[in-house]
Amino acid sequence: MTKLLFIQASPRGAQAKSTQVAEAYLEALQTATPALEVDVLNLWETELPVFDGDKVAAKVTVMLGQEHDADQKTAWDQVVETATRFIAADRYLLAAPMWNAGIPYRLKHYIDVIHQPGLLWGLKPDTGYFGLLENKHATLVLTAGAYAQSFPSPAFGVDHQSTYLRAWLNQAGVTAIDEVRFQPTLLTQDPDGDFQRAKQAAVELATAHGRA
Repeated sequence: MTKLLFIQASPRGAQAKSTQVAEAYLEALQTATPALEVDVLNLWETELPVFDGDKVAAKVTVMLGQEHDADQKTAWDQVVETATRFIAADRYLLAAPMWNAGIPYRLKHYIDVIHQPGLLWGLKPDTGYFGLLENKHATLVLTAGAYAQSFPSPAFGVDHQSTYLRAWLNQAGVTAIDEVRFQPTLLTQDPDGDFQRAKQAAVELATAHGRA
């Protein structure tokens, strides 16, 4: 059975346009693949462990191939528990608004906790990083108030949102990545029409994924 982890990164809940577009994708995918198992992770309703000094020390210990002391083991167990939910999924659906050209801090916090050596990636001194996640797929649903790919001027913002998320996923081994964008949400002559078109694009993508 295929398992999908639906990560909601906006604090606006059901009002978030990113979440609504992602839900349109998910509904269409579930219609196409009724056996799909869905795990919903709302980052604003989930307690995330603080990535503190003990966890940093535990990370370095893993990278050096050494044994954890008692404090490090306790800290690392919290990391592993959080990351296991992510690792267990076959597909990822990530709904994220753009905040200050990047991603919401709650999503960054989550990534900083789970993106760890021996869990999502490894490192070879001669060739660099390599991902540990195999045969997984991610769909990114991205929104932004003023930024759009079609706007040539950097005065409307720059994209450290999709570029960061893609770089992170790639480093973890996830290279099959699709995007649905509703950008901009504010600087548009037809916000309702653009929103509906984004949801339709999400449905069409999900239908194609369901056939694959």
